[in-house]
Amino acid sequence: MDTLTTALRSWLADPTIGKLLTLLLGVLLTVTAVRLLNRSLARMIQDSEARYRARKLSTFAGYGIVVILILTIYSGRFGGLTVVLGVAGAGIAFALQEVIASFAGWFAIALSGFYRTGDRVQLGGIKGDVIDIGVLRTTLMEVGEWVKGDLYSGRVVRIANSFVFKEPVFNYSGDFPFLWDEITLPVKYGTDWKLASTILNRVAHEVVGEYTLGAAQAWREITRTFLVEDAIVEPMVSMVANDNWIEFTLRYVVDYKSRRRTKTRLFTRILEEIEGSDGRVAIASATVHLVETPVFDVRLRGEGVPPAS
Repeated sequence: MDTLTTALRSWLADPTIGKLLTLLLGVLLTVTAVRLLNRSLARMIQDSEARYRARKLSTFAGYGIVVILILTIYSGRFGGLTVVLGVAGAGIAFALQEVIASFAGWFAIALSGFYRTGDRVQLGGIKGDVIDIGVLRTTLMEVGEWVKGDLYSGRVVRIANSFVFKEPVFNYSGDFPFLWDEITLPVKYGTDWKLASTILNRVAHEVVGEYTLGAAQAWREITRTFLVEDAIVEPMVSMVANDNWIEFTLRYVVDYKSRRRTKTRLFTRILEEIEGSDGRVAIASATVHLVETPVFDVRLRGEGVPPAS
């Protein structure tokens, strides 16, 4: 028993073992404190976005404390490892270049504001809402694919942050949280095309007029930041006459998450107005008009009629 006690004391007296135990104890305390803090934040903060950011901040603070703890404990032993660490660092940098690029991408995202949580983006050909921005990967809730319209498909996609340096980043809701959208309406020749234009303008202001004021304010902020010309955010109706019908195009601004719902409301009101026009406006459709038919010579074979040679 005395021998075991003596060995244990000598083992604990070893500086290397003592530093290792100190580091493990510090990491354990830090992890415990971060988890308790995150639980408290989940109860205290009701807003989901603020709660997410607070939890991320506490987690990164925990990482920082662990790094400072390691540097503090082993600061006296780093001097003789400079050359070894330099050679090893070069090899690690080559082997983990994608990881390093992803970390640099996370740093660029945090500082440059490519996107943030809640934005609708397209990264690497994948469209979705940003639900998490990690050190190495960005997590998206996918939109579209086999689902028509701007609706969730149900798939969660994780994309390396290095994509921000390799491909374009499309942000649907960053500085300007609105989109321009269009619908087309074919109207028959011979109907009241002026009334059709009036109906489209009236319905557009009724349905999407609520977005005009916010879009105008957001666009003014855009012009203060970027070199871009002023744009028309009010609903606009244009007309083209082709061989088959008069084609009206309604252009309007809409919230980036309400495109499909807004288009349904527009078509519903337009159809109601057309039905109430007593036939003055009619929707056109593709038709086939036979201008001339050839003469058919039909002969029936019967009794007394010789067969054709």
